[in-house]
Amino acid sequence: MSWKRNTPDPPRGYHHGNLKEELVRAALGLIGEKGPNGFTFAEAARLAGVSPAAPYRHYRDKDALLADVAARGFLVFEAALSRAWDQGRPDPETAFHRLGRAYLAFAHDEPAYYSAMFEAGVPLDASPELRSAADRAFQGLRAASEALIVLLPVGKRPPALMMALHVWSMSHGVAALFGRADGGRRPLPMSAAELLEAGMLIYLQGLGFNPVKDSSP
Repeated sequence: MSWKRNTPDPPRGYHHGNLKEELVRAALGLIGEKGPNGFTFAEAARLAGVSPAAPYRHYRDKDALLADVAARGFLVFEAALSRAWDQGRPDPETAFHRLGRAYLAFAHDEPAYYSAMFEAGVPLDASPELRSAADRAFQGLRAASEALIVLLPVGKRPPALMMALHVWSMSHGVAALFGRADGGRRPLPMSAAELLEAGMLIYLQGLGFNPVKDSSP
């Protein structure tokens, strides 16, 4: 997906009707091209077609812009995970495996958002919107873990938070190393989805599940 502008830059001092959206689009394009720390606030303004001073009407600095981009990314991420979970249908185990595939798909299909969310180094408390969006995305994973845990005997149920953190770490590691769409992807003799699926099966079996590999698309 390309976020770069195809029209000539308008004159300096030009003001967009929706400058904030233009700056977000510019930041996504620059993140995809140079990484989250490879461009300046002035470059984002130039790509948006405005003067270097114009972005300060909406953002105090580049970090504030990146925080907004990351918050928007977490909203897209949460929606993707929610669709994959689909309220645990047709059963929690099948739906849980879909979450892993959705995580990989997001990292592959939305690399600029993914980079802003996890690689820009912007603290989650940089803005209330970012903290809220990130927390909601993780809470979806925790809720899915809770739904799966109740299938185990009462005395053998792990803490839902621990399980969610384990699954998140595994999914994130596979996505970051092997599921990217850019030059950071490492070679792998199998697909990233197959690697994550195998890891999930081993993890769930270790908890006491006897999962059957989901073959749905």
